Amino acid sequence: MTIAFAGLGVMGAPMARHLIGAGHAVTGYNRSPDKARAWADATGGRFAATVAEAAGGADILILCVGNDDDVRQVVTEALLHLAPGAVIVDHTTTSARVAREMADLAAASGRAFIDAPVSGGQAGAENGTLSVMAGGDADALGRVQPVLRAYAKAVQHMGPAGAGQLTKMVNQICIAGVVQGLAEAVHFAEKAGLDADAVYQAVSKGAAQSWQMDNRWATMADGRFDFGFAVDWMRKDLGLVLDEARANGSHLAMTALVDQFYSEVQSMGGSRWDTSSLAARLQRRSNDAAD
Repeated sequence: MTIAFAGLGVMGAPMARHLIGAGHAVTGYNRSPDKARAWADATGGRFAATVAEAAGGADILILCVGNDDDVRQVVTEALLHLAPGAVIVDHTTTSARVAREMADLAAASGRAFIDAPVSGGQAGAENGTLSVMAGGDADALGRVQPVLRAYAKAVQHMGPAGAGQLTKMVNQICIAGVVQGLAEAVHFAEKAGLDADAVYQAVSKGAAQSWQMDNRWATMADGRFDFGFAVDWMRKDLGLVLDEARANGSHLAMTALVDQFYSEVQSMGGSRWDTSSLAARLQRRSNDAAD
């Protein structure tokens, strides 16, 4: 299929590369043209200097951009340049509100919009093993689902427009709590004089096991955080969660607390550290207490 891909960052670039590997014709656009040119040179994809150029005649427009305003801008600029009946798939993590707005806007032009945030991070994008949680028209999702399989191991339809974003919020709530618990566990093990590797071997095969434990325990224990899903991004996501919670009456005390902990990590200079850097906050507090 003819695909336009907007947003060729650490997530979007490998996702678009997988589409080319699956045999699709992909035109890439990025707000920083140099990134789009480099991606096109590396993959054999086509470079576009503007959103309209990328979208021209495309059957599918895929987005992986930054925030609500970015999605509004790209969709508005691209919409009437897409092929009739085209499907827009937005992998950006946004508010459910903007997903509903874009779905209505697309429908008015005879096209479809699917909010399809992902889980799996940069490694999942590189390896083609992302999980997609999708909201919007089920028939439209069915048409593009074989395409998404180029970089996704699972695609789940969650309901009408916005349901994908609401499900991603659930995902981030879970991660926030698990990472904070894991940070405290690593911190406690250190203070108790235990061997971190031995503790991991003892507890990781039982009820405490999680993806975060398997992939972040060792790096937390070593104090390594210069990789992965950035604290800035997580705070953006948790801001969306807490806004939605205020609107629907959810009580998310733990999530709000962890969001504040991440603000402390930012003040430590950790804006681009991995979310597991909650452990660095505990270490800093321990050092401050010792002084």
